[in-house]
Amino acid sequence: MTKRASKNWSAYVTEHSFALQLEQGVFTLDNSEKIAKSLKKSAEESLNRKGTAFQSAMSMLNFYINRAGKNLKPKRKRILEQAKTELRKLFKTQMV
Repeated sequence: MTKRASKNWSAYVTEHSFALQLEQGVFTLDNSEKIAKSLKKSAEESLNRKGTAFQSAMSMLNFYINRAGKNLKPKRKRILEQAKTELRKLFKTQMV
């Protein structure tokens, strides 16, 4: 990683991480259920995850929210926080 790239380490991690192959634009969707379903699908299909599919999906969602920080608009943050709830519901029904 070059000096310039090291300043943007989180963008580098997002683009070059082997954690999950996310659907393009997943975090820009306006439907929290669609975001959760997409993350679940990506996590379940991933061969490189270290934890469970739920942990990987939730981790990626939290990483995105935290990375955006104060630049995340309230409406977008609300949708992404709702996606966490949807993700928990999707995986809970699978675990029961």
